[in-house]
Amino acid sequence: MYIEIENLTKFYRDQCVLSQISCSFEKGKIHGITGRNGSGKTVLLRCICGYSRPTEGKVSIQGKVVGKDVEFPESMGLLLEVPGFLPSFTAKENLQMLMDIRHHRLPEKNELICDALKLVGLDPSSRKKVGKYSLGMKQRLGIAQAMMEQPELLILDEPFNGLDSDGVATIRQVIKGLREKQATILLTSHYSEDITALCDTVTHLDGGKITATHSG
Repeated sequence: MYIEIENLTKFYRDQCVLSQISCSFEKGKIHGITGRNGSGKTVLLRCICGYSRPTEGKVSIQGKVVGKDVEFPESMGLLLEVPGFLPSFTAKENLQMLMDIRHHRLPEKNELICDALKLVGLDPSSRKKVGKYSLGMKQRLGIAQAMMEQPELLILDEPFNGLDSDGVATIRQVIKGLREKQATILLTSHYSEDITALCDTVTHLDGGKITATHSG
């Protein structure tokens, strides 16, 4: 399996937010994680991406333990919670700065950024500042940021938040296209229709525990 999670438990102070989570995710598929607010979905994603360390147990990606063998997954794009961008710069400028931090001399940088913006329905040539963006436009930009480097693993926490029906349709097609390119995608959504339309597998959390798993 591409991702293996073994007996993962996470405490914040004396509160157990994840308890004995064991599951696996196959490469090249879309995996949905569902549950009510506070069920542990976002905490699980944070443990998988290396942003939060388990109290017990481990997360392995392609046989490498996150936080031990590698600090973070080696090829990962991420949308966690509310995207943060510099409001006085354009979408393209924001992505260029992020790309420069990670890859100082990447020759195809401009092409990757423009392609990602177009895919999510944003104009790379627009001079509109991100501070003037609607919530939906910021969400599209957050998804463009997560996918612009064509990562093997894409983690999307509530990617449809703030999107209108056209935006939802656009992003669903983008996610399906990434699966066709063999990306492994983990996503959460409050909306069952998103999970039904996209996911190959579904893992349901309640009270920090897995209560159901099934194929999409």
